[in-house]
Amino acid sequence: MFYRGKFADGADGREMAAKRQRIVDPGSSFYGTSPGSGFMYNPPPYGYVNQPPPFPVVRLRGLPFDCTETDVAEFFRGLDIVDVLFVHKGGKFTGEAFCVLGYPLQVDFALQRNRQNMGRRYVEVFRSKRQEYYKAIASEVSDNRGGSPRRSSSRAKSYDEGKDSAEHTGVLRLRGLPFSAGKDDIMEFFNDYKLSEDLVYIIMNSEGRPSGEAYVEFKSAEDSKAAMAKDRMTLGSRYIELFPSSHNEMEDAISRGR
Repeated sequence: MFYRGKFADGADGREMAAKRQRIVDPGSSFYGTSPGSGFMYNPPPYGYVNQPPPFPVVRLRGLPFDCTETDVAEFFRGLDIVDVLFVHKGGKFTGEAFCVLGYPLQVDFALQRNRQNMGRRYVEVFRSKRQEYYKAIASEVSDNRGGSPRRSSSRAKSYDEGKDSAEHTGVLRLRGLPFSAGKDDIMEFFNDYKLSEDLVYIIMNSEGRPSGEAYVEFKSAEDSKAAMAKDRMTLGSRYIELFPSSHNEMEDAISRGR
């Protein structure tokens, strides 16, 4: 029988809601059906004799300092990525991250990527535990980080100036979304604005999985400009970057993801 309730190194999986909002999606593969094709297999309902399955998390070390959630998802292509948490220390990215997978059995497949290259760097992959992951979450939340490694301050300043001077058309692009985020999460993020679900577009990658980006159409250019106040605010514990965009850019991104 597939054990849906508890993992070996902690309490009920649903307790993650209070600690890491974005990974408790009832439709996610933690609770049964895989959202994707799987790593050359479809994980069947499996059982553990007299013990719950282990929490499906691995730790990565040696990541490029400019890597993103999408890079990690590509590194583990074919596996169900539920969460990616980048680790910072003293405001700087350490080159480490935690990756939560959809099924305990997928941990073994993830470990097969140990010492494989991401760009020009080889990445080490280790087994991890729920407690290590939660400890990293607590540290990242206290620093209000947890997203992709940050730009240098000089680059960030010029980048922000570019955002401020950009023309608004009523469309915003979102980057850094949790892979499990749905339209309702995005609408809640912009809860000060009356958004239509039909005007929220989650962008998929070439495998048909969420890319971590989305586009939102607001009622007016004034609304999208005002909504930029939410730039780098958090969804769960992940800060979300916002960019002024256009209908053409949005349509191109949607068509590429089909």
